[in-house]
Amino acid sequence: MGHYYEELFRKKDKIYQMGGPEAVARQHQSGKWTARERIAYFFDPGTFTEIGMFVKHRTTAFGMEKKEIPAEGVVVGYGKVNGRLVMVAAEDYTAMAGTFGEYHGKKFAGAIDLAKDMGIPFVGMNDSGGARLQEGIDTLQAYAWLFRAQILASGIIPQLALLMGPCLGGQAYHPVMQDFVFQCRKTGFMGIAGPAFVKTQLGEEIDLENLCGAKAHAVKTGQTHLVVEDDQDCLDRAKELLAFLPSNNREKPPRKEFGDHPQRNIPELDHLVPEEPHLPFDMREVIRLLVDDGYFFELQKDFAQNIITGFARFAGRTTGIVANQPIWMGGVIDSDAADKAARFVRFCDLFNIPLVNLHDTPGYLIGSQEEWKGILRHGSKMLYAYVDATVPKISVIVRKSYAGGYLGMCCKDTGADFVFAWPIARVTGVSAETAASIIFAREIAAASDPAAVWTKRVNEYRTLYENPYRAAECGYVDDVIMPSETRRYINAALDVLENKKVVRPWRKYSNITL
Repeated sequence: MGHYYEELFRKKDKIYQMGGPEAVARQHQSGKWTARERIAYFFDPGTFTEIGMFVKHRTTAFGMEKKEIPAEGVVVGYGKVNGRLVMVAAEDYTAMAGTFGEYHGKKFAGAIDLAKDMGIPFVGMNDSGGARLQEGIDTLQAYAWLFRAQILASGIIPQLALLMGPCLGGQAYHPVMQDFVFQCRKTGFMGIAGPAFVKTQLGEEIDLENLCGAKAHAVKTGQTHLVVEDDQDCLDRAKELLAFLPSNNREKPPRKEFGDHPQRNIPELDHLVPEEPHLPFDMREVIRLLVDDGYFFELQKDFAQNIITGFARFAGRTTGIVANQPIWMGGVIDSDAADKAARFVRFCDLFNIPLVNLHDTPGYLIGSQEEWKGILRHGSKMLYAYVDATVPKISVIVRKSYAGGYLGMCCKDTGADFVFAWPIARVTGVSAETAASIIFAREIAAASDPAAVWTKRVNEYRTLYENPYRAAECGYVDDVIMPSETRRYINAALDVLENKKVVRPWRKYSNITL
């Protein structure tokens, strides 16, 4: 074999060694796989093609002219996952801690641009010590390339960010702008600044885990969609999510072969939900019974638990589900719940995924704290999201749907193509008790027996308005159905809405209440 070929093999072999045996050993000791091990596990065997392997930095300051960083600290390429093409950028922590420099950023941004142009999903495997400060403005500018690339690709291709190691500083901005963030429970960290910087600038003492670990983002900020146990679990769940999604915004999601009959009757639902509006039940159980094979891929499970979002299938079709959760805050909608629901709805609309909405809410949360937090601004995001969305939208009023919650959860005139209600549904502006105490306040106060008058007026209001039939008489509810029939009605609606088309006047986009 000629000298030129030997040189190629020698150079590639050195790059494949990444940061060297000691650095690889440290990576394993910290509970993480290497970038190349992650790629090997993620892609269908023999399908991955690497690009930009020989890219090198051009920095000479601070001794960088002597620093070799294999593949510039990020492995980029494409291959097949579940038989479909996917683009990846996997940061290599063994190579100068996977620090983000000019050419590292150039490779990362270029991968997103290529994925956008080819119409295939992008997955980032984040594991980096942060900005390569030795490169100064060149590092800073590279962040701009990356942010621009992913923002321009947003809504064209699905983007997944896998936090498998640290992701700190300017670099932490880019995962939250992608569609879904997965975070490894013990090794994934995402923060605008690490503990040392926080202490230097603010004097605050806090460790990395509490500052920006999985609990911080899965529970408090809502910036993490799924907490996973380790690298293998992370990659398995990413493959699972990708199987729900289309490759780009011009395609419908793949339809999976299914054995669960679309018209399956569910007698358990006729007895699952208590008639009394204040008694709790777990809406996840309703979802499990309704969807194909009971399989529900929930997102942001530990954030704003009063609302549920995630993907399931109906007759093999990918469907987004938004549901109130009465066992958490009674299913009331607060600012965080509204944000969570609105962004999920907009993602589904961007990628041609129908929506099923399950109502059981007393409305939006009131009171000074929520008012000052901006419930009007946050709550109206749901209205924008549903009204703007042109995908099929089906709402089922399981039990109560009061006031602004009825509108925000997608009613007939805030976007729903079909609205079905269970016989126990209460669909009106406010509860009978609230209405009576306001409308008839003077009469009740002046009565010789205020309790009797109050009871009488409550019953009158309830009979007239607090039921599904008044809404059905007005055409706001398409049918009142037995709970056991719900799956059949949803699948029939999805069938007739299969080729739904919506034409609207041209505009750039709505001025959503961000």
